[in-house]
Amino acid sequence: MRGERVGLRWQCGTARHLGLSAFHAMLELRADVFIVEQQCAYADIDGRDLLEGVRHLLCWRDKTLLACARLLPPLTVYDGSTIGRVVVARQARGHGLAHELIRRSINECYRRWPTQDIWLGAQAHLQHFYAAHGFVRCSEDYLEDGIAHLDMRRCVQAPPARG
Repeated sequence: MRGERVGLRWQCGTARHLGLSAFHAMLELRADVFIVEQQCAYADIDGRDLLEGVRHLLCWRDKTLLACARLLPPLTVYDGSTIGRVVVARQARGHGLAHELIRRSINECYRRWPTQDIWLGAQAHLQHFYAAHGFVRCSEDYLEDGIAHLDMRRCVQAPPARG
């Protein structure tokens, strides 16, 4: 995978800072994966992408967006900060990019909100993936848009994310 990571460019900022073309690419990737690939008709544009304090972490190779995540400030969804809308393009999967995306998301959340736990609403089949990054299950399974989810939290005291 090391060779696969050559040429990746990471970008983190508000929707305004990222610019229209990057913001459009992010919405397109989320729609391609969540709505088309996962066949889940839901309202991805929920009004949170443009809220004050929200950051978007994007990973590019050349002009192609490979992965992204949305970082929400404390009290937007949960008591602490939130990592959400985590997505990796189909062609970029299987090379560890999702792990790097989560590590960078964790580090950015702690950089911005150092005293806050990090929460996420994970698809249930990804529980072990997130657990490998220090997240602990905090709820029973629940259905969200027809897909089993669960709440997970990573405490401030957890070891730092590597990467």
